[in-house]
Amino acid sequence: MDTRDAAEIARRLAELRREHRTLDERIRQMEAGPCDELEARRLKKRKLQLKDCIARLESALIPDEPA
Repeated sequence: MDTRDAAEIARRLAELRREHRTLDERIRQMEAGPCDELEARRLKKRKLQLKDCIARLESALIPDEPA
């Protein structure tokens, strides 16, 4: 992996983490008061998808170890 790929992955990771935090805050606000359960479930599902994507990108940044 060259430095441009690593920089692009790092940039994408920052975006996804920011979106994940935003969703987390929004979900907390919804749970604090009366909320639309369908909307809350949709947000939670998206948050889990982001978490999976973040984990995949983080593992792509880890260099492979020779056997």
